[in-house]
Amino acid sequence: MDVPREQLGQPGQRDERERQVPRGRVDRRRFLLIAGIPLLAVGAGTGYAVWPGPDRPGPQVRTDLEPLNTRFGPYVGTLVEAHWLGYDIDEPPGGSRTLPGPDSRIRLVGVARLAPGGAAAVTGRAECAFTPAPASAPSEPPAPLVPHLPASAAWQHSPQFDAHANREGADGNQSGAYLFDTARDLVRFDLLYFST
Repeated sequence: MDVPREQLGQPGQRDERERQVPRGRVDRRRFLLIAGIPLLAVGAGTGYAVWPGPDRPGPQVRTDLEPLNTRFGPYVGTLVEAHWLGYDIDEPPGGSRTLPGPDSRIRLVGVARLAPGGAAAVTGRAECAFTPAPASAPSEPPAPLVPHLPASAAWQHSPQFDAHANREGADGNQSGAYLFDTARDLVRFDLLYFST
């Protein structure tokens, strides 16, 4: 059966009906393009924010008092000013995990000012037997905290007080040290919380 030449069309040309894209398909493509660009931008921004990179800073210094007063305020007294860090020591630098894992080790380290006379009230407890802290007692603070620690502080330490304040609580097992400077009403803390 011979097909008329006009129905065959020229070589390389498509039938006019095949070239027309149905209207619904165009609208769907336009919608996906319009909706997809903002979604991709948000996704890329979120990915950048949570992706650990070499230029990402470590934990940021916090100044809020409520978490500290809740955790160890009953032992050291009311804190009126603080500079501290709380982070998972097993998290790689620049990591972005916001919830502790099942076996996390959270380091809580910083310095806080007590109400006037607060440090003397704690160090004056005879059962705690506070003594001047050896030069090696205050562990090396993380770099972001160094500007907030006075270089000439006369830190006092008591292992008995540490044992009393580090009793197991609702936050898991904790260990660490508290050091007090009575002249400035400061407490320096370096604690490790084990969550299991």
